[in-house]
Amino acid sequence: MSNASGWGLTARLVSKHFGALGSRIAEAIANFDPETATEADRDRLVATLRDTAQLLATARAQFTKEHDDIVNLQTMIANDERAAAKLAERLAAGTIAEATVTMFCDELEANKARLPQEVQEEADAKAYMEELQKIVDALSRQLAEFDAQAKKAMQALAGANAQKHLQEMRMERQSQLAGLTGMQGSSTALNALTRRAQAVSNEAAGMRIVADIGQKPLDQQAELDALRKSVSQPETSGESALERLKRLSAKVPA
Repeated sequence: MSNASGWGLTARLVSKHFGALGSRIAEAIANFDPETATEADRDRLVATLRDTAQLLATARAQFTKEHDDIVNLQTMIANDERAAAKLAERLAAGTIAEATVTMFCDELEANKARLPQEVQEEADAKAYMEELQKIVDALSRQLAEFDAQAKKAMQALAGANAQKHLQEMRMERQSQLAGLTGMQGSSTALNALTRRAQAVSNEAAGMRIVADIGQKPLDQQAELDALRKSVSQPETSGESALERLKRLSAKVPA
């Protein structure tokens, strides 16, 4: 049989141990690292739930034993009470020894005296079991809430990281655009390249002027040659075949 004060003390210790669990979980969720602290806190919560469930299983077994002890004791007392009347008749008839009856009465009285203690121990075991059941239920709810809050926190963190990455990309693009704008206005290389292009363009324009000057006499001479050729040659483009034969067969004057 278990001691009632021992059951009560254990129950109070269990209650005290788990009293601040909710606040610890809330603090852990509020300040967690998603890949380490959250998993560690959840593992601790699961371990606590598992250990408490084991205590509950033991408490249930103990309560069942206490209850069975009471049932057995009550059954024994009831049977002995029914047997007492018969024993009295046998004792009066001298068919049973008085010492035997005395021993029977001593055991019956001891069992009746023990019954209230057994009932109290059963009540203590039941109270302890019910308290552990409440703690298991609370831990189960806290685990479900922890998972739900952790999921929301992870989603919020993923969204925040996405926004951070987006803003970093925007800042990087802005920096690149600002750098290009600055290069357009102040880049030494671009300025030199622009000046070089202008110089080459000017050089090409000068060469074209020179080439045009040198080409002009050649063009004039070609025009004169074409003129002379057109004047010296007879016009034969409109003559017929017969006229052409007569022309070709005519003798050239001496």
